[in-house]
Formats: sequence, C-alpha cells, structure tokens
Amino acid sequence: MTIETSTAGVLALIGIMALVTLATRFGGVFVMSYVRISPRIESFINTMASSVLIAIVVPMAFAGDAGALAALSVTTVTMLVLRKPLPAIAAGIAAAGLVRYLT
Repeated sequence: MTIETSTAGVLALIGIMALVTLATRFGGVFVMSYVRISPRIESFINTMASSVLIAIVVPMAFAGDAGALAALSVTTVTMLVLRKPLPAIAAGIAAAGLVRYLT
C-alpha cells in the first residue's frame, strides 16, 4: 500500500498514526483495568520504563554525532546536579543546538 506525499496524503498518515496511538493508549488502560496491581507487576512496569529509556539513549551514545553526545552529556550532568528533569532536558536541547550551530 502506498500513499502519495501530497498534503492530503500526509494529513491522512498523521490521522492514521493518531488513531493507532489513541487505540494503543486506551487499549492499554482498558486491559490494565482488569489486572490487579501487585508489587511484582508494579516492579515490572517501573523496570519497563527504564528499559525503554535505555533503549533510546544507548544507541545515541554510541552512534550519535557531536550534537547528540553533547546533549546526552549536558542532560546527564544537569540531571545529577539539579535532580529536575525539565531543566536537564532544556539544557540538553540547548547544548545540541549550540553544537550543531557551531559546526
């Protein structure tokens, strides 16, 4: 199946992706409403969140360009110093932008 890259095609793709995202989000909440949250399941959910984050960060650390490495480094240091995620993310974005602007 192919969709043209015209304006209508792009909007159709965005709409399809939005529907799939909503279906998976609502579906997960619906299914989990029937599951009793035991300490074991809570531990699994917390571990999965960390696993997803690691799966995103590690490839960037090994294969990223200078901007990606600067963003990762500055975000890590800022998070360790401030212990607040929003300023750390903002500092990482600023570092990546600065490195890419200078190179």
